[in-house]
Amino acid sequence: MDLNWFEDMEKRIPVGGVRTRFAPSPTGYMHVGNLRTALYAWLIARSMGGTFIVRIEDTDQSRLVPGAVDVIFKTLKECGLEHDEGPDVGGPVGPYVQTQRREYYRKYAELLMEKGGAYRCFCGKDEQEDSRPQEDGAPARKYDGRCSRLTQAEIEERLKAGQPYVIRQKIPREGSTTFSDVIFGDITVENDSLDDNVLIKSDGLPTYNFANVIDDHLMGITHVVRGSEYLSSAPKYNLLYRSFGWDIPKYIHVSPVMRDAQHKLSKRHGDPTYEDLIAEGYLSEAIVNYVALLGWSPGGERELYTLKELTEVFNLRGLSKSPAIFDKAKLTHFNGEYIRALSPEAFHSAALPYIERVASGMDTRLIASLLQPRCEKLSDIPGQIDFLAALPEYDAELFENKKAKTDKRIALDMLRSVLPVFGGIESWRREEIHEALMGHAAALGVKNALLLWPVRIAVSGRSVTPGGADEICALLGREETLRRVGLGITKLEASV
Repeated sequence: MDLNWFEDMEKRIPVGGVRTRFAPSPTGYMHVGNLRTALYAWLIARSMGGTFIVRIEDTDQSRLVPGAVDVIFKTLKECGLEHDEGPDVGGPVGPYVQTQRREYYRKYAELLMEKGGAYRCFCGKDEQEDSRPQEDGAPARKYDGRCSRLTQAEIEERLKAGQPYVIRQKIPREGSTTFSDVIFGDITVENDSLDDNVLIKSDGLPTYNFANVIDDHLMGITHVVRGSEYLSSAPKYNLLYRSFGWDIPKYIHVSPVMRDAQHKLSKRHGDPTYEDLIAEGYLSEAIVNYVALLGWSPGGERELYTLKELTEVFNLRGLSKSPAIFDKAKLTHFNGEYIRALSPEAFHSAALPYIERVASGMDTRLIASLLQPRCEKLSDIPGQIDFLAALPEYDAELFENKKAKTDKRIALDMLRSVLPVFGGIESWRREEIHEALMGHAAALGVKNALLLWPVRIAVSGRSVTPGGADEICALLGREETLRRVGLGITKLEASV
């Protein structure tokens, strides 16, 4: 065994600063829990002046999805979670893709066997752990460690025969193991409750647990953020660290993100991924802000924070043990606040693809200005303005409005009177339309609402619209406005 190689690897490890990592498996999409893990790891690094690393964990080749790595990096970029080291930017402890580090895991497994912390297991599947419940209802049996008792001669004989094997961690059968977690505190487990888990599979690739420990050590990771479902694996991690004689990083096991009190978020059950939320019209900034509060609180009543502001207030004390409920209504509220905070130019740019689905060729900037105060999600936009493309079917009863003191007879009179007014407007622009309508209401001696309400119903077919009668008329153009007012008159004549 080349001990110089191990010494050289140890010399590469950065020391002296906070280092966190986001280590996703490229299995196709970034769900909310993944994004939160990445965000917390990023916030810890940024709030403490540290380094944020991205590592791709692709050792489970059966679950890999083509293009998934691109999705991961695209999501991180859109969310503003820039990384300091990773497969795409390099760094001092690369490579940052696990299948490119296969040699490391094998060598460290061999070193661990030398130290007595691991052994070769030649057992077939039927001789290994049985995950099925026993007939008497007792828990599933663990692997009994029989190969750890093989003599060196027996091992050599099996190797010479080319018998396949895995490498297992050798768990001490006596005593207990205590690990510390930032959120859950100290947790102690009895060693005889732990299994001799597989470290290197028969194909030579490491298991998730072993690769994590080796990579976190060699990359100098000081804070490990992961889901609380990995709490049960932490004692095994600690035993590996101790077997190697390495420092143990700080563990931060975050609570699960739930759909409700009983169910975790699940793509299988239709719960949204980050990409789904973007497709539904949520802004990245709003998603990040909301996700930050799923299991963490800055204290106080304030909830809306930019990413920069989150780095200034984030601290580990705010993390909670309790599961976090994903409340889409609250995310929608956040999103509406973020939309209203955008500059007019930024909102127009974000809204343009949605506007053009139903209002192509119209004044998109005017439409955007009408929508911004009323928009909660970008995907709502087509439904808010589809009346511009085609007048919907509506009932004549819509012309009646108690607040405006308008009934169908008054509405008919107003629409008849406005036709020559519209015909006399020289420049069909919103300002001129507005002045003409206001002047006509004054000439009739009626309140503005008495005239504007029936005009708005006639040109939109709706009681609630983004924008008033003058703005809708400006968007429709003179010819379409006159056509729709004429249809309204016909509808009222048949009703009164």
